[in-house]
Amino acid sequence: MTDGITPAAAHLGMLLWAVLVGLSFPAVGLMSELPPLSLTALRFAIACSALWWLAHRSPEFLPPWRLLPLYALMGLCLAGFFGAMFWAAHHATALSMATLYVSVPLLAFLLGLGLGVERPGWQLPAILALGAVGALGLAVAEAWQQGGRLRVGIGEAVFFLGCLSTALYPVLSKWGLATGRLPASAAVRTFWSLGAGGVLIGLVGLAVEPLAMLATMSGRDLALLVYLGLFSSALTFWLMQRATAALTPGVVTAYGYLVPFVSMLLLFVQSPASVGWVWLPGSVAVMLAMALLMRGSRTWSG
Repeated sequence: MTDGITPAAAHLGMLLWAVLVGLSFPAVGLMSELPPLSLTALRFAIACSALWWLAHRSPEFLPPWRLLPLYALMGLCLAGFFGAMFWAAHHATALSMATLYVSVPLLAFLLGLGLGVERPGWQLPAILALGAVGALGLAVAEAWQQGGRLRVGIGEAVFFLGCLSTALYPVLSKWGLATGRLPASAAVRTFWSLGAGGVLIGLVGLAVEPLAMLATMSGRDLALLVYLGLFSSALTFWLMQRATAALTPGVVTAYGYLVPFVSMLLLFVQSPASVGWVWLPGSVAVMLAMALLMRGSRTWSG
């Protein structure tokens, strides 16, 4: 099964990705306090269940043994990011984490250069830097409103390693596609990488979390978990894998700059008076960067 996709369709898909990711944060906030790593493993299991019916139809569904280490490494990238995020959430401020996260597209670009899946040049890094400044401005505006502060410590260091891990995920995917190692089906790539990541996260959860707390999960928690598994894991990672076939890792990860913009729009809908002029510079920079990325689709297509 071949996933033919144009750069324009990839951009549209990643716009949907940004909306889905932005909507996932309020959903997570509605859940009870439960073991986060185990919840993530369950989310990935739900996502794999949803992807199975599409992925198993591909003649490339069952990977050869030589491909398992690559899927394991991609899964380790996912496990590394979520593990670092959950640990750092108790040792770093939200502003510090948001600030570090804007480095992901530039990290993906640099890692992509190293593996030969990004084209050398100054235009794309400059646009990514513009988007990073805009996303940082939105993060600072939100943190300023909530009284957050920026600091550097062990929590920030661990989360930066998580950012490096998540930046490597699309780079490995692009490299696997470019070298003919990974199958053309985005559903297959998503299924096996999420499966590997879910197993690794689940094993860590078994070792460090009180699993008995999962028994306190309410019906609402279960409904939210299913929603997150289907839309914030299965669909979002499929959209990312699908876009990776047509765009470079730096461009794909740049859509993370839109996530705080989506959060701002949600805040405006809930409380219009809370959104003031402090949000404007970051919003303008993010939208300009994304427009320039879309305009350069042919230049930065894979």
